[in-house]
Amino acid sequence: MDRGIGPTAALPKALNMATIGQKLRASVRPLGLLGPAGIWLLLLIVLPTLLIGELSLVPGLRPGEAIEGYGLLNYLRILEPTYLQVLQRSATFAMGTTLLCLLLGFPVAYWLALMAPKRWRNLLLVLFILPLWTSSLLRTYAWITLLRRSGVINLVLSTLGLPTQDLMNTPWAVYIGMTYSFLPYMVLILYASLERLDLQLLEAAADLGANPRIAFWRVTVPQTMPGIAAGCLLVFVTSLGDFVVPTLLGGPNSMTISRLIYNQFLGVARNWGFGSALSMVLILMVSLAIALLLKYGDRNPELYS
Repeated sequence: MDRGIGPTAALPKALNMATIGQKLRASVRPLGLLGPAGIWLLLLIVLPTLLIGELSLVPGLRPGEAIEGYGLLNYLRILEPTYLQVLQRSATFAMGTTLLCLLLGFPVAYWLALMAPKRWRNLLLVLFILPLWTSSLLRTYAWITLLRRSGVINLVLSTLGLPTQDLMNTPWAVYIGMTYSFLPYMVLILYASLERLDLQLLEAAADLGANPRIAFWRVTVPQTMPGIAAGCLLVFVTSLGDFVVPTLLGGPNSMTISRLIYNQFLGVARNWGFGSALSMVLILMVSLAIALLLKYGDRNPELYS
């Protein structure tokens, strides 16, 4: 009788099948956990984006009209000087707001994370983000009462005998409103990054003769660079697509891409094809910003020293 045939010979094969089954179950389990979120993203992000992409290729599409042909006329229209100026203004507002939030938010986050009394830090942080508990629309209307010619700021200036300023419907009003709206986001992200700062490296830098300015640029900034990049990305993306502040504070001379898209879908223009093309351009700008963060925002901090 051949001893290679029997229960003992089939045992390795059974073990291999059991191992393969375990590996399959281990690989399927994460897919099962990610399945609901994947379906959610597919239905609410991927499919609507594909629909907008299709509508953007239909020239002059208006509500109730049938799709008769496709082309790139909507995208070519964006290259007109008027619309390029709108894109440039939107990017300028977003970059200016991001820079202002970084310059104002970093000292605040630094003080909260490293200098404020520990027993008061959580309370101070809650007080700083307290405006986020109210609607952005209400906060913007509050700024209207402050910035208009008969507002609180001009009332104080006139009381002090200083010339009044009509800040409403100016780019400065947009910068003020957007910086106020998005500054807490920058502070929260920078605070989380600064809270994990290795203070021993600052002590080592001081022992090696580095003054506070050099230690800040060579130790503090490199360690918090991922937080800076994440905060700048969040503020840039949200301010790039902001609609409320430019509309209420900027006036007709501060047209942005979000307001232009609104006019194409719900305003007087009613050109869904062109509005979809503008939406795709906005999505492309946001995706480009995220791609730049993924490529350059997670480097080794030693590269910045």
